[in-house]
Amino acid sequence: MVVDDHPMWRDGVARDLGEAGYLVAAAVGEGRQALRVAPAARPDVVVLDLQLPDLSGVDVIHGLRAADPAVRILMLSASGEHRDVLEAVKAGATGYLLKSAGRAEFLDAVRRTAEGDPVFTPGLAGLVLGEYRRPGRPRLTERETEVLRLVAKGLSYKQIAERLVLSHRTVQNHVQNTLGKLQMHNRAELVRYALEEGIS
Repeated sequence: MVVDDHPMWRDGVARDLGEAGYLVAAAVGEGRQALRVAPAARPDVVVLDLQLPDLSGVDVIHGLRAADPAVRILMLSASGEHRDVLEAVKAGATGYLLKSAGRAEFLDAVRRTAEGDPVFTPGLAGLVLGEYRRPGRPRLTERETEVLRLVAKGLSYKQIAERLVLSHRTVQNHVQNTLGKLQMHNRAELVRYALEEGIS
């Protein structure tokens, strides 16, 4: 589902997705409309603009995830402001891409979002990492923290394994252990945690 209040942009995104083989279940221009349509459209991925005329993108994220906790949300925004990025991720966005991204980068981001990978315009995760520190987080080992930092930067398990010279299985085990310690369920939650805790 595509949610953007600019008709030309919305139609262009929907067309690009259709040409890439995705079924666009709905394309709407307002947040409330998105929340009304989503239960029937049942999208796996929502491409969502942050600035909408009626509701904020963050409000729409909350509404979409309340209706379907499994939905994956890719923010597509003109704003790279730290606060906007962090608020969207804390609300439950899986990824955050600037509208300056090219078509290939956008389609890759949608594919990765559908797979549950956190996706960020290069540099955005780095912008907010380190800015939100809170004491009292569960004790992670140095290796777990290292793996978490790379997950937060958007690397795949395979890329992390190559970078740290570990097996794919070992990386998966570190991620599973970290999820267990933090009582979380998926990589998107880990990225939110890393952003909030300033693991950079």
